[in-house]
Amino acid sequence: MQRITCLERDDWRETAAQCGFVFHTIDGDRYWDERAYYGFTLDEIERGIETPTGEIDAMCLELAGRAIGDERYLRRLKIPEAFWSLIAESWKRDDRSLYGRLDLTFDGKGPAKLLEYNADTPTSLFEAAVFQWTWLEQAIERRMIPARADQFNSIHERLIAAWKEIAAGRHIHLTGITGNEEDAGTLAYLEDTARQAGLSTRLLDIEQVGWRDEGGGFVDLDDRDIALAFKLYPWEWMFQDAFGAKLRDAPTRWIEPPWKAVLSNKGILPLLWEMFPNHPNLLPAFFEDDPRAAELGTSYVRKPLLSREGANVTLVSGGTPLDEQEGPYGAEGFIRQALAPLPNFSGFYPVIGSWLVDHEPCGLSIREDESPITGNRSRFLPHAIL
Repeated sequence: MQRITCLERDDWRETAAQCGFVFHTIDGDRYWDERAYYGFTLDEIERGIETPTGEIDAMCLELAGRAIGDERYLRRLKIPEAFWSLIAESWKRDDRSLYGRLDLTFDGKGPAKLLEYNADTPTSLFEAAVFQWTWLEQAIERRMIPARADQFNSIHERLIAAWKEIAAGRHIHLTGITGNEEDAGTLAYLEDTARQAGLSTRLLDIEQVGWRDEGGGFVDLDDRDIALAFKLYPWEWMFQDAFGAKLRDAPTRWIEPPWKAVLSNKGILPLLWEMFPNHPNLLPAFFEDDPRAAELGTSYVRKPLLSREGANVTLVSGGTPLDEQEGPYGAEGFIRQALAPLPNFSGFYPVIGSWLVDHEPCGLSIREDESPITGNRSRFLPHAIL
């Protein structure tokens, strides 16, 4: 694994505009950055990232099956009791998952380690599936990178195939916070892949989801029943929203399904360590109120159970905070995870996003920052297999 500086395409912004990638720059700062890329060997991809991703996903599914049937787990994860039956029923029905992203630390030398699982509402999908592939093709054409270069990336094709498996011939509503450019871009891309799979679609803001009292059920602005919905909106927010109490009574089926509320919780990190101690792709982790957390000593990462985009995460070394991010989380409780610093490439810290579609590892994305905590403003860099 290496970080390689390279020329950027002089027309990349125009290319981004043509394909609808409107959030490539955020408040004047680069989000997409192709002035460098990360190079991997095929062995690093296949044995270092792809295989461990499949193993971690299998462990997560085993954990989900155990947790959903045991209220001790659900209480540890601070999932409201009112929704336990909703979660359990979705698991028993085998409601299908479309996608997810594991965040890993990996340097090409030792085994990849799981930092967290973005199991419910992962973004950076369009740029991973489409725009970095476009970069690869054009960079090869323009001789900016070696002609032999390839990429670990079948995300787009996998999404289309997964839609056909999950929702063949059905109408699907896609909903989220459309006022957020990144979320809107992700929703538009997923709608496009669903249409390519032959589905009819309707996109609407989460606040436009209505309720029909007679008969009970969620409806769109045309009073059409929402039978199947993709939501780019976290389960923990839905549980707290005003219409959350209606989730149990509605016939709507959701993607991602309710059982994903278990796996999108940072509390799975200590639970996985408890189930699979000393697994090479896991880091020691404990709930903060667990006396065993003392085993980590004075160096660890402190994470809220429901944190998003690095908010309220603190890196502690020798009892001293090295770096921390502000945010609104923490009232739900914290976990502590062994400190495994991201690799440092000349002052840049990359985190690997390893994508799963229908539980198949199929691509990766890289977010980079000058801070060892990856946040919402961290840059996206492309990758290549050399």
